[in-house]
Amino acid sequence: MTKKLNALSSAENVRWWVLGMIGLAQLMVVLDVTIVNIALPSAQADLAFSDDDRQWVITAYALSFGSLLLLGGRIGDLVGRKRVFIVGLLGFAAASAVGGAAQSFEMLVASRALQGAFGALLAPAALGLLTTTFRDPAERGKAFGIFGAIAGGGAAIGLLLGGILTEYLSWRWTMFVNIGFAIPAATGAAVLLAHQARNTAVKIDIPGAVVATLGLFGLVYGFSSAESDGWGATITVVSLGAAVVLIAAFFAIERRSDRALLPLRVISDRTRGGSYAAIAIAGAGMFGVFLFLTYYMQRTLGFSPVQAGLAFLPMVAFIIATATTASARVLPRTGPRPLVPTGLTLASLAMLYLTRVEVDSTYAGSVLPALIVLGVAFGLIMAPSIASATARVAGHDAGVASALVNTSQQVGGSIGVALLSTVSANAVTAFAAGQAPSQALLAQAAVHGYTTAFWWSAAIFAAGAVITALLLESGAPAHDPHGEPAAGALGASAARFFPRDGNAPTSRAASGRRTPRRTP
Repeated sequence: MTKKLNALSSAENVRWWVLGMIGLAQLMVVLDVTIVNIALPSAQADLAFSDDDRQWVITAYALSFGSLLLLGGRIGDLVGRKRVFIVGLLGFAAASAVGGAAQSFEMLVASRALQGAFGALLAPAALGLLTTTFRDPAERGKAFGIFGAIAGGGAAIGLLLGGILTEYLSWRWTMFVNIGFAIPAATGAAVLLAHQARNTAVKIDIPGAVVATLGLFGLVYGFSSAESDGWGATITVVSLGAAVVLIAAFFAIERRSDRALLPLRVISDRTRGGSYAAIAIAGAGMFGVFLFLTYYMQRTLGFSPVQAGLAFLPMVAFIIATATTASARVLPRTGPRPLVPTGLTLASLAMLYLTRVEVDSTYAGSVLPALIVLGVAFGLIMAPSIASATARVAGHDAGVASALVNTSQQVGGSIGVALLSTVSANAVTAFAAGQAPSQALLAQAAVHGYTTAFWWSAAIFAAGAVITALLLESGAPAHDPHGEPAAGALGASAARFFPRDGNAPTSRAASGRRTPRRTP
């Protein structure tokens, strides 16, 4: 009996080590979206590229990452998530090393595109491994709470880390730092994860993959172009129009394909579809928050990059506390419906509070309260939505379901940044029109642009609260009879604790009993 209990405890410990490895990889992918932003002025001065070219350092990553996510998720389902996870980590590290050593603008942009491509392999594999490793409801809640906290707070951590590295070392270290994340995570994956044979039941839908990649590319590029060239620009209209046609064609292909890149069963579930919508809406508002609050704190309040990054830490702390509590203790009992719409409503109220900022406002009185509420809000949104989006998914669909989580956040973020940047710029122009230029006028116009963006963010979150309240379901999630066994992703260090028939111990370690889980 004692040996059996020790075996169960050791196996559970291995799963938490796997979570640490997955969390490290996810943090690298998420913070890389923002860590480079703060370093851009220094990189621009060093490599001597223009303001018009500067956006491509961000856009190159977003384009390759966003357009290849669905394909990356399906490749993980096909060849095994352990292989894809390790290849993604090592490729991301190599691309980051090239970017850190870049001697030209072209070399930097190419490295960012490579980072996005390997990130599109890595991110779905990471979430897929989490989904197939944690099946016990209690453990799953804790694991997804931690993962959701990383997804929600990683971008803010990227702002802080980017500021520290740029101010005290060099902009190049915002790229090199990824090696410190990737190598330990890849080493852990090699040791802890089981080798997975090629899944012959999964086939790559080549026409669907080509159309989906082109459609997502057009969508992300169109919104990026809208931010820089305007919504009426020919390239914006053509890109977005082509994206709509291609995405419609993709769904038509998937309906008839027997090897669909995105099986429609994955998104037909109401709760899963509502969760993807919540992640996209949260991404649209979240990246707007980071962008305009960073501008406000640095340009209006006079914060340094490091101070601006530190200013976001209270929000990160509340995201972590709320996400872990909501997913572990509340979600298993109530389902996502009470949590996610509440989080979106709180986010809307926080943005309404931020519309009160002025040129002479203070951080403590006008920004900090909103950041605390936003931390609670994003904790209620992200972790429950990610857990619900990947619940009740068969093991052979876990990769593509996980890819849709990242695709939703990436597309939502692209839409949010483009839309909010446009309305902010228009508001600044309208405020200053017909008035004599002065420093005071420019400062007031800038703040007016920020508050206009905050009003729009509040509306986006409010609409999301209504949409998710209609789509999501209440009640404890149904048991998943089709998922992979809890030990399915664990390697030799844990495999000896589990019988070869795929049965896995449950959390009933205290009683020494176990409930067999049926292998699909």
